[in-house]
Amino acid sequence: METFAEGLEQDGDAVRAALTSFWSNAQAEGQITKLKLLKRQMYGRASFDRLRRRVLLTV
Repeated sequence: METFAEGLEQDGDAVRAALTSFWSNAQAEGQITKLKLLKRQMYGRASFDRLRRRVLLTV
């Protein structure tokens, strides 16, 4: 826990900027999470072409 707190203190400016900024990357993170889920579901079951088609159809 101390190491984590020290890391936050060292990156104080970045932490404050992240907490006070009105910008959000939630939309991008949601799309990435959805893509990773599809990739895990299709792993070992289908070719790249089928994975690509499924990704394009779900986005």
